[in-house]
Amino acid sequence: MNTHAIDLQSSHARPRVRIEGRGVRRACATIVALTSLASPLCLAAAGQVSAHDAKAREILERVISFETSEGKGQTPVMAKYLAGELRAAGIPDADIHILPLGDTASLVVRYRGDGSSGKKPIALMAHMDVVAAKREDWERDQFKLIEENGYFYGRGVYDVKQGVTSITSTFLRLKAERFVPTRDLVIVFTGDEESFQHTTEDLAKNHRDLVDAEYALNSDGGGGTLDENGKPLVFNFQTAEKSYADFELTVTNPGGHSSLPRADNAIYELADALKKVQAYEFPVMSNDTTLAYFAILGKTAAGEEGQAMLRFSKNPQDQEAAKILAGTSYVGMTRTTCVATTLRGGHAPNALPQSATANVNCRIFPGVSVEEVRDKLQELAGANVKIETMGNPTSSPASELRKDVLEAVTRAVHENYPGVPVVPSQSSGASDGIYFRAVGIPTYGVSETFIKESDEFAHGLNERLPVESFYNGLAYWHSLVTDLAGRR
Repeated sequence: MNTHAIDLQSSHARPRVRIEGRGVRRACATIVALTSLASPLCLAAAGQVSAHDAKAREILERVISFETSEGKGQTPVMAKYLAGELRAAGIPDADIHILPLGDTASLVVRYRGDGSSGKKPIALMAHMDVVAAKREDWERDQFKLIEENGYFYGRGVYDVKQGVTSITSTFLRLKAERFVPTRDLVIVFTGDEESFQHTTEDLAKNHRDLVDAEYALNSDGGGGTLDENGKPLVFNFQTAEKSYADFELTVTNPGGHSSLPRADNAIYELADALKKVQAYEFPVMSNDTTLAYFAILGKTAAGEEGQAMLRFSKNPQDQEAAKILAGTSYVGMTRTTCVATTLRGGHAPNALPQSATANVNCRIFPGVSVEEVRDKLQELAGANVKIETMGNPTSSPASELRKDVLEAVTRAVHENYPGVPVVPSQSSGASDGIYFRAVGIPTYGVSETFIKESDEFAHGLNERLPVESFYNGLAYWHSLVTDLAGRR
């Protein structure tokens, strides 16, 4: 008889369960009937995944179950759960900080090194919140981790609770291995990236002592692309993000009776201003990242577009090449862009409008200030148009293309996907990284995820993540952190 013994104990103080029998499959079937959290541990005992990977899957299952969308009050609860896991692994209470802010919170955890490198810490970033999801619209319960046909399903499984899980479980694994880094490592998990980003701004401006770092590695940026057959194509090493800003353009007027139209009509004046904004093209811009990106991608892109990339990478003053790229999806990598997105005006169908307002959304090139863009919009719109900056947008510079970080990321990527190109990239969207760059902490988007474009359902229905990508991501983060924090 081949007898196996399995010791199963979760991190939630459940009694230890010891089962002996003719193999793990029968034992696991019994345990799965009792608790879903035992399932990954059974897989570990069966040799299908490591104990570390099984623990990571358990964490993923738990964090997916927290409905951390805006206004639900579950993000602090999730932060408390993660803090408990890290405390149980040996992180002292003094190094674990849950920082409430309104109905959400951030989590900062320091893993102490021996200081032998003489360098500042490395920050590891992710956000705990998710976009809201209607249960009735999904095919599955979006707050329950479901594994089907090689995918994990659940809200946040791709954006970005897999990053929270990977970084947390990396700390647990390193503690279990008694790894002593040559510098401190700092977890930075924010609580409202998908809405207002107040927790990130609060950390960067008011808790610099907790999060200060030589640089940050952000799981909510960059990452790998698979073709539709699952072949790895490229890994994007994100060094810059465009800033997000909304501006309201408003024209006011005394109004009057619609039977007596006048030339000074608020709607017409606003329309004229918007046409001027539409016609304007912000100056062509570039940085080391965009030039490197076009130089690499241009070698594989077909036809006129590929040639334009190569020409622009060699000479960013090539206006013809920039014009070709402006007509493609790469326009965001060559300049600031602004576009009208909402419109409202008038108060009655039989009255001249007393006001008309439009929202203009701008994605601002790294290094350009919000004020500079606002001033240009005012110049275009004219003095009769009032322009208000909505919220408190932040602009940030591009991060330096650090050779040491790029090489370590490349080594970690190649352990799972040998030979795949690692390409510096700039995002046309924005993440929490812009706040860290804005206060002088270079930030690099280094997401562990490899995914097909057709599988990207972040913010949408039936969000999913390839199971293989999740487990490869765990190995990737372990390799990356021990590489960067293990060398003197």
